[in-house]
Amino acid sequence: MDQSPRKIDLRRARREEETNAPNKLAACMVTLLDPTSAASEAYRTLRTNLIYTFVDEPPKVIVLTSPGPGEGKSTVCANLGVVLAQADKNTLIIDCDFRNPAIHKFFGLRNLYGLVDVLAGVCSLQEALQEPVEGVKVVTVGHLPPNPAELLGTGRFSEFLVSVRQQFDYILVDSPPAGLVSDPAILAAQGDGVLLVLDAQKTRKGSVRQAMRDLQAVRAKVLGTVINNVKYSQQAGSY
Repeated sequence: MDQSPRKIDLRRARREEETNAPNKLAACMVTLLDPTSAASEAYRTLRTNLIYTFVDEPPKVIVLTSPGPGEGKSTVCANLGVVLAQADKNTLIIDCDFRNPAIHKFFGLRNLYGLVDVLAGVCSLQEALQEPVEGVKVVTVGHLPPNPAELLGTGRFSEFLVSVRQQFDYILVDSPPAGLVSDPAILAAQGDGVLLVLDAQKTRKGSVRQAMRDLQAVRAKVLGTVINNVKYSQQAGSY
């Protein structure tokens, strides 16, 4: 008798957690919800670095990945896209994390048709494009494929990148973690540069080294690292 209510409560908690997951991710959009915060300013600094540091060879297709899961790469990808659009840059965000897609949850979008459907010829790019924020276009994953790595290595995906290069100033590609699957290396080899997102509280040095070795193996250009979840004092952030 004592176990039944406990089981029901656990199921209810699990359902509530799944229901609230998109809302939790949407709450991470600080560049929209709190544009004057220190975090939003940090994203604008990252934008400035991308625009002005690589003047001779500006990267257009930027792959965002991390050494492991839960380190904030999708959060950085979504917020960076917003601040680029705020600087009048025509920006496209592509969700290429076929195993754990999340970009649509940050923007509160439906994930009915997306990149996989465009590559399969089910719909056109224009039909898959969504614009949750002015200046930011998003292509979600769509129907999950059985063979993500093979799909990203096809000629159709290369042709897709060539096409969107001509239409946008910046293309941000949300990739799976580098330490789990081969997808990030395939994407990095086709992009102009990689941003490696680290969690200041949980990322291990060994996993960073391994991620760098994996990216260097395909001669990917690592533009830099973004250190996420940094603890800072109120006094330091008050200026």
